[in-house]
Amino acid sequence: MPEGARRRGRELALAILFQADVAQLRPGEAVSRLGDTMDILAEIWEMPADERRKLRPEIEEFAVRLVEAYFVRAEEIDEAVERLARDWTLERMPATDRNVLRVAAAELLGVPQTPVSVVFNEAVELAKLYGTPASGKFVNGVLASLAREKGLVSEKA
Repeated sequence: MPEGARRRGRELALAILFQADVAQLRPGEAVSRLGDTMDILAEIWEMPADERRKLRPEIEEFAVRLVEAYFVRAEEIDEAVERLARDWTLERMPATDRNVLRVAAAELLGVPQTPVSVVFNEAVELAKLYGTPASGKFVNGVLASLAREKGLVSEKA
């Protein structure tokens, strides 16, 4: 799978989880919006039609994999994020930060073949793109704590 497809898949997964979170959708309802959300993002990305046709299946497949990985472990992921985000409850976190963390945690726990450093970098980039000026640092800190707790990185990382 081309790396660009994975990056866009993460962004699509973020959009789906954000919608599910804000609109309080059930997992099936959230995933049912995948096609429409992909169309909107493809326009934002200014994806040429031939690239869209070629990469769409891979982008959507990876996004669904991440969304499903989150929903399978939603309770575990949300509990860990809230516990590791010192002095923040999920409800008080900006919705973007909360959902970037959900996508990244789902990838860390549910897609073990992705290098931890890639998950961190991609999550920080999404947080910077869609969040506040402090979002990247916040997301990186919570993910580092999660990765250490799960034994995915050394204690010094």
